[in-house]
Amino acid sequence: MDYRRKRKSTFFTIGLIFLLSGIEYAVILPTIWMYLQTLGAAPYFLGLGLSAFSLSGLLCGPLFGLWSDHTRTTKGVILFSNVFEIIGNFMYFLGYSKWLLLGSRFVAGIGTGAGSSIFGFLTRNTASEDRATVFAVVMACRQVGLLIGPAFNIFLRLCDFQLGPFVVNKYTAPGLFMCALWLLMQLVVLFLYWDLPPQGPGVRVGPEGGGEGEKEGETEGEAEGGEDEEKPLMSPKETGGSYGSIRSSQSESSLVSNGNLPYLSPPASPPPQPTNSNPFRNFSSSREYLREEVVVLLAAQFITLFNQTALETMVTPLTQRFFNFGELENSVMYCLCGVEVIAGFFFVRWLSRRAKERLLLAVGLLICNIACVWCLVFLARPQGGFAWLLTEFIIGVFLQVLGLPFVAVAQVSLFSKVTAEKTQGFSQGVRRSVGGLATILGPLWAGGLTDNLYIMLGVMMGLLALLTVMMFVSYDRLVEPRVVEHADSHEEEEES
Repeated sequence: MDYRRKRKSTFFTIGLIFLLSGIEYAVILPTIWMYLQTLGAAPYFLGLGLSAFSLSGLLCGPLFGLWSDHTRTTKGVILFSNVFEIIGNFMYFLGYSKWLLLGSRFVAGIGTGAGSSIFGFLTRNTASEDRATVFAVVMACRQVGLLIGPAFNIFLRLCDFQLGPFVVNKYTAPGLFMCALWLLMQLVVLFLYWDLPPQGPGVRVGPEGGGEGEKEGETEGEAEGGEDEEKPLMSPKETGGSYGSIRSSQSESSLVSNGNLPYLSPPASPPPQPTNSNPFRNFSSSREYLREEVVVLLAAQFITLFNQTALETMVTPLTQRFFNFGELENSVMYCLCGVEVIAGFFFVRWLSRRAKERLLLAVGLLICNIACVWCLVFLARPQGGFAWLLTEFIIGVFLQVLGLPFVAVAQVSLFSKVTAEKTQGFSQGVRRSVGGLATILGPLWAGGLTDNLYIMLGVMMGLLALLTVMMFVSYDRLVEPRVVEHADSHEEEEES
């Protein structure tokens, strides 16, 4: 199999992984509240169950990122993490007690830690200008899962039979269903996922995997001789540890030597081998993450996910209280939200080629602020009859879902550009851990305040206002650095 086919199948597999994560969320979330009630759990167990899933992902994300950064491979990380998804969902299927159910979500959450390695892989294998587009498509795959997940739930709710000593009903069936899907996913990863080398500067791989045989290495060399601004600003010794805008040429040389792309000319001198060096050599977490623009993006990750998960936790108790919704109505509601989010991600994908990420972030925060104000005014103390109350609820949910794609894509893409490419797996793990902390605290915060929405929504509004101020103060810094040297490049110059 040549490079382009491997690349296609690998990206297809990544899309399937995010698709399954969305399906799992959409299949389990509408029924977990009633499942816990059948096991005699207190209302706060809903927040604990949702938070346990995020806690394990928070702890494992940086570890899996470290693993992939050191080995420059992600296939083993994905296969290992999927084992926990399989075990966790089988425990959810057993469901003998509320504590086993809580443990099942914790174990399944470990599997989400591989996401940091996947985002690191995508950063190393996509061009800087295409990154927002690629991330939007990957995130849209998860939203497709959120869309079709409720459709599966409509059929799973009809299950009512014995499987040996186990009872299969509308509450336990989602666990068994997801266990089977993650088992199939293991086979897909095993046969269709490839640990591709980072895309070299002379390798042109279009979105369709085709393209003409251009000798980009030659055209780049001619451009270097003609224009000063396109001359290399870093020595070959330094290119292995640069940010996303500067790529290693390891991929180009390996492809030429293997004969997969015969039209590419090999580099004049042997490229550096980043796999033989420690990517964390002279790494400083304070120098990497305590920069203004990074802090703002991590704050955006935390606050938007905190508010999102708090509202998600609040939704099912509210629909049960005000509208008497069951699992079918909740599934339909999540399905409609999925349609909106998918449309939003594809709109952001189109818009990302015409607008900067920081502008997308600003638009998303504006929409989120409007949504939070709406919920605070109309949902904290609902007025009117059933039709008016349902209209208020639909508008609030619509606005909240509308802002999500803008903020999600913009902050992920920007974060990948302002942090070092060679430690991208660990950096994405840190980012996802910050998000994991938000998804732990959000349900816990909302779970205890479903009867006091003024306090719950007021704090959420305050956090959004703080983030908005931070974003506008640091707006000029939320751009990709033109040339950012690797952390140890100065020391290498001194040694030479």
